[in-house]
Amino acid sequence: MEKRQRQIWWLTLGATLLLLALLLCGLWCSGFFQAAGSTQGLHAYIEHFTPYSHLVYFLVQLSSVILAPIPSNIIAAAGGLLFGTLWAFLLTVGAVTLGSVVVFQLSRVLGKPFAEGFISRRNLDKYEDVFRKKRDLFLFLALLFPFFPDDILCIMAGLTDIPFRRYLLLVVLARPWGLLAACAVGDSVLHIPAWGMAVLGVAGVVLFLLALKYGDSIQEFIMKKLGR
Repeated sequence: MEKRQRQIWWLTLGATLLLLALLLCGLWCSGFFQAAGSTQGLHAYIEHFTPYSHLVYFLVQLSSVILAPIPSNIIAAAGGLLFGTLWAFLLTVGAVTLGSVVVFQLSRVLGKPFAEGFISRRNLDKYEDVFRKKRDLFLFLALLFPFFPDDILCIMAGLTDIPFRRYLLLVVLARPWGLLAACAVGDSVLHIPAWGMAVLGVAGVVLFLLALKYGDSIQEFIMKKLGR
C-alpha cells in the first residue's frame, strides 16, 4: 500500500510539473509576459484572441492563480475594461475559485516539496505559526484583503488539516469582493484615487490586526449570544 502511494505521489508530481511547464511555455510564446506589465497590455493581449477572448481571459486568470506571475486583481481590471464589470466578475470568480481549489489539492497531495517550489522558506516560516494558532480566521481575513498573497496562502492551506469544504467556503466568502472592486475599477464604474487606496490599505491592516488579536473573544461573545 505504501509503495502504491509513493507511485501515485511521483506520478502526480510528474504530471503537475509537465503541465506547469507546458503552461509557462504557452504563455511565453503567446506574448503574455510581455503584455502583463500593464492593464492596457493585458487588454490588448486578450482582445487579440477574439472571438475566443472570454475563454482566453478565463485561462489566463486561472494560470495567474496556479503560477502567480501577477496578481489576479490586475488581470481582473483588464477584464473589466474588456468585458464590463459583470462578465469580468463572473469569469474572474470562476477562474480564481477553480485555481484556488487546484493549488490547495496539489499542496495537500504533494505536501511541502510542492509548496517549497512556490514559497520561500522565509514565507513558509512566517505564515506557518499564524496558521497553526488562528487558521480559519487568518485565512479568511488574508483572502479578504487584497494586499496579502492569496495564492501562496491557498497553497499553505493545503498543508494544514482544514477540511476541504470549509476551505472552499472561506474562498467563496472572502475572495470575490476584491475581485469585484478590481473589475469595477477596470470598467471605470468605480474610481478610487491614490489617497483613497492608501486610506483603505491602512484601514485594512488595522482591521486585520484587531481581528487577529480579538477574534477569539469576538467569536466567543457571538456564540454566547447565539446560545441564548
